[in-house]
Amino acid sequence: MKQTCYTYRILRFLFTPLFRLLYHPHVIGSDNVPATGAVILAGNHMHALDPILIDTSTKRIVRTLAKKDLHDGPFGFVFRAVHTIPVDLHSKHNPAALHAAVHALQQGDAVNVSPEAKRNYTEQLLLPFKYGAVVMSARAHAPIIPYAITGTYKPFSGGVTVRFGTPFYASDDLTAANRELYNRIAALLRRSMEPAVLAQKQFTEFDEWSIGHDKTS
Repeated sequence: MKQTCYTYRILRFLFTPLFRLLYHPHVIGSDNVPATGAVILAGNHMHALDPILIDTSTKRIVRTLAKKDLHDGPFGFVFRAVHTIPVDLHSKHNPAALHAAVHALQQGDAVNVSPEAKRNYTEQLLLPFKYGAVVMSARAHAPIIPYAITGTYKPFSGGVTVRFGTPFYASDDLTAANRELYNRIAALLRRSMEPAVLAQKQFTEFDEWSIGHDKTS
């Protein structure tokens, strides 16, 4: 893990000034992220650069759940070097990824997960949520920090914002916990979005999405 920390910190040292120069991100509520100890960062997913935004918004070393295709691709060595956790999006269940994430939390790490599991290109405010984040919280007894990313990654526009919410713990009722996470992220999105953009979005209630959804995924 020491080698992971070393590699991660070097890459963040190199990427952070470039990322800030290009995108001038606005970070709100970063003090809600604890300086130490297990924590799950969970938010919406709108762009491939979202994990870098989260990484550069906190001084924590963050273990991000990333699709397995990235680990197997030409730049897979980078993802493996910083110990992102591979998730097979083509599989209905990802017990290995869940086990790795829970183990990381039990070691006191920060884990970043996108409950939508893929980028949201639709007019929906949020896509259906998978249950990974709340299962991790319940198994590792770790708090969840919801966050919302809004705006655009247009270079030199200063148009991207991440807003971190307050922490909460998943209860044994995973449906209730995932509903709360969904609603908390939706509330953060509504607080951060431009009114004109928000007016174009559709909002589907959690229970409408969750009918028949597998709670172990």
